[in-house]
Amino acid sequence: MKRINQLLLAFLFLFLFVSCKNEFNPSTEYSLIPLPYSVREDAMSFELNNDTRIIFSGDDLENSSEILQKYIHNLSEIKPVILSQSETKDLNNVILLSTVGFEDRLGKEGYRIIVDKDKVIIKSNDSDGIFYAVQTLYQLFELEQLNANQNTLIIPAIRLWDEPRFSYRGMHLDVGRHFFDVEFIKHYLDLMAYYKFNTFHWHLTEDQGWRIEIKKYPKLTEVGAWRTEADGSRYGGFYTQEEIKEIVAYAKNLHITVIPEIEMPGHSRAALAAYPEFSCTEKALDVPNNWGVFEDIYCAGNDKTFEFIEDVLDEVIALFPGQYIHIGGDEAPKARWKECAKCQALMHKEALENEHELQSYFIKRINKYLTSKGKKLMGWDEILEGGLAENATVMSWRGMEGGIAAARQGNQVVMTPTSHCYFDYYQADRAFEPKAIGGYLPLKRVYDFEPVPEDLFTEQKSLILGAQGNVWTEYMHTPDHIEYMILPRMLALSEVLWGSKKNNNWESFQVRLQDHFKLFDNKGFRYSKGTYRINFEMKFDSVKNQNFVNISSEQYQPKIFYSLNGSKPDTSSYLYKSAITVSAEDSIIRAGIFENGKLIHGLSTFDLGNE
Repeated sequence: MKRINQLLLAFLFLFLFVSCKNEFNPSTEYSLIPLPYSVREDAMSFELNNDTRIIFSGDDLENSSEILQKYIHNLSEIKPVILSQSETKDLNNVILLSTVGFEDRLGKEGYRIIVDKDKVIIKSNDSDGIFYAVQTLYQLFELEQLNANQNTLIIPAIRLWDEPRFSYRGMHLDVGRHFFDVEFIKHYLDLMAYYKFNTFHWHLTEDQGWRIEIKKYPKLTEVGAWRTEADGSRYGGFYTQEEIKEIVAYAKNLHITVIPEIEMPGHSRAALAAYPEFSCTEKALDVPNNWGVFEDIYCAGNDKTFEFIEDVLDEVIALFPGQYIHIGGDEAPKARWKECAKCQALMHKEALENEHELQSYFIKRINKYLTSKGKKLMGWDEILEGGLAENATVMSWRGMEGGIAAARQGNQVVMTPTSHCYFDYYQADRAFEPKAIGGYLPLKRVYDFEPVPEDLFTEQKSLILGAQGNVWTEYMHTPDHIEYMILPRMLALSEVLWGSKKNNNWESFQVRLQDHFKLFDNKGFRYSKGTYRINFEMKFDSVKNQNFVNISSEQYQPKIFYSLNGSKPDTSSYLYKSAITVSAEDSIIRAGIFENGKLIHGLSTFDLGNE
């Protein structure tokens, strides 16, 4: 009997533990993106008024308090007073931000929100968690206003528990191909913070433009930041060191770390146009105005090349306080090294078997220098070739294989494969879209991304830090084009990286996304309606001896009208409800999505004769 009682007690304890752990159930009633780990409705909502105060208790919370105050004032006439809890004991009609006495299994970015009619309590182990709770409140404010169509600010009655799945949640931006000013970079960072990204990978140097001021080498920006376009016009720009500091500080206030990328040994034509003595040929070069991979790269056999790079890195390190410096390492042709006497002499001296090992020597030498300065090297997965530098972090872009190989060697990894993370790819039928570099990456494929490969051991899986969306700008000339390419795909990636894997649900995401489209419209953002693309799938029913066609779209509950004779459909045509039975005479299906009686975005065509 004693043994049975012990088992019953153990079972009861387990039941209570599981119940407490899962005390909140995910809800789609609130259109939050990324979806919080757990939400439960409570009794009374909290309405802000002119007497509402923001109280903080803990270190480094003044910034989040001020950001919350700004958000509230942007949406209403209310501007709450900010006080430290040491200045008041009255917790009526307050929003309390606190890291004091909060002992919870949630990490430094996790948080809890408890709402009642008198106060809102936000708790976290760290100021990072408080900041992300503030972003959640901001979304709740905006979504409540959007759906209630009123000016009052109400926080719904909820108890919310939230924490991210991954520590690295990144967005990248290439400013080498096309340059974007400081104000747009800040806008980009604002979008990142709103959707809980915490790392900005800033691609600052390229073949087509050097974008960061280096005081010791002024020609990098005097020459390397500018190119002559095909029409004879001069194009370019760069960020002064003061502008870099301004952006890094702005990002820090949003709890975003900036990782600068200084490309080497390849993608360095702009630098070599400024200082050709660091190339293998030492011949004069121009800054190219076309895209691609160029054979002129830094000379690995010249010690002065490394002196130059180390000087550049010294100034870069002084500007960026984060732990990582990204050195590229990708797409470095070896033709010049094969012909270069200095490079071949170095290979002989160091007993390097081929030019891939020479690139590994190059990367390892830079890694050693960065390590001596207290920094970590990050590079694209080509840095694996010839041997991976110790402690280097690999950014796997040519599929997942590079990341898997790096993790198996004990190196940390950020996954960013072209298959799921390249936001310069088309996201819908090309006929509907502005020009892009190629490829095809629809919204659902981003949402279905799983950054952690199954074929790694548990300890190796822990080396996958997270993932990143990449924005290469060969065909993006303007800020609104970038908005169009990242919205809404970055929202899908935010949910992959933040949300609990068990909670992620495509249908739920589709529902919540509709409100974010409305927010984009209210804010004047340009975003893709690529989800309106029509997909056709023909199958054969062997029992009925008939072909039938399924019509679908990523868009949530679309009204699809179609014709079977190739004519242009309208709202008097067939409304798609279920699979269409087709015969030989139904040669061409044309279909489109209609809203409020109007065709949205374009028509799609399916030719049965070509299937």
